[in-house]
Amino acid sequence: MRVLIVKTSSLGDLIHTFPAINDAVAALPGTEFHWLVEEAFVQVPGWHPAVSKTLPIGLRRWRRNWRAAWKKGQIRQFRDTLRQDEYDLVIDAQGLLKSALPARLARGPVAGYDRHSLREPLASFFYQQRHAVSRQLHAVERIRRLFALALEYPLPATPAESGLQTARGERERSLVFLHSTTWPSKHWPLPWWRELTGLATQAGYRVLFPWYEPEERLRAEEIISRAGAGELMPRMDLNGLKDQLERTSGVVGVDTGLAHLAAALNTPAVTLYGPTEESLTGAMGKHQQNLVVDFPCAPCLRRECSYPEESPVQPACFQTLPPVLVWTALQKQMTPA
Repeated sequence: MRVLIVKTSSLGDLIHTFPAINDAVAALPGTEFHWLVEEAFVQVPGWHPAVSKTLPIGLRRWRRNWRAAWKKGQIRQFRDTLRQDEYDLVIDAQGLLKSALPARLARGPVAGYDRHSLREPLASFFYQQRHAVSRQLHAVERIRRLFALALEYPLPATPAESGLQTARGERERSLVFLHSTTWPSKHWPLPWWRELTGLATQAGYRVLFPWYEPEERLRAEEIISRAGAGELMPRMDLNGLKDQLERTSGVVGVDTGLAHLAAALNTPAVTLYGPTEESLTGAMGKHQQNLVVDFPCAPCLRRECSYPEESPVQPACFQTLPPVLVWTALQKQMTPA
């Protein structure tokens, strides 16, 4: 059986799909998986050993100038590449119009969520199979259920496993602090990062700060300058970041895709949740602890903090997750059972 997975972005959403692939491989040995993914994340699907082919799509790039993409033949070339293989089933695990449309272009019947299970109900119009899956479930469990329904195997009762192959060995005495994310409201306050860097350095750890975009580098450099400690990592692609997350002793991160990658690799980690719903998208894996703010307006699900009162830090809700609490939680995860 050959199955095409359509899950185009973002990094955390892709990581959430791995356990469903693991389930399917166990239930249906020999199933071949291809994966349609946004070109910025083309390295990710191949991390799972059951994915034999990755098909990049340039939606983000095309949106900047659809006309130019059409005139240059980029969309036609993508369609021709997509239709080279025939599929027994196409599973749209994203459930958005941007994923449903290319899923329908593929050569095979399309399965996805029913209209009541989608944020964009119109996407279900493009599916031949429609499955009801509660939107109140964690994202990982939603995708596991969708795969089980679409491929007709019993949903496993076992905990989710990413199935990622990792290089085992002694971890280096370093920590990675994942300080960057897309929403301003999800950023842990800079004074808290400075204090946490000091605690980790005093305990004998190298503290590493990754970055990719220029503003991420500036934030990392400001934390390092304020703390008088820490190291700026070189700019890395996703494969390089994955390798570093495998080697490090522990991770502290905000709600960002790399935190979900650390969890999938079972690297000891603490992930910090303020404005977002941890029960729906929290990091899952061994040696993980998700710390959730205790604040009247959380989770607000807003990109910007709108708390009107004075607060010692911004975003205001993170005053309930101070550095000592985070450091204690990380030490617990790094301590062998």
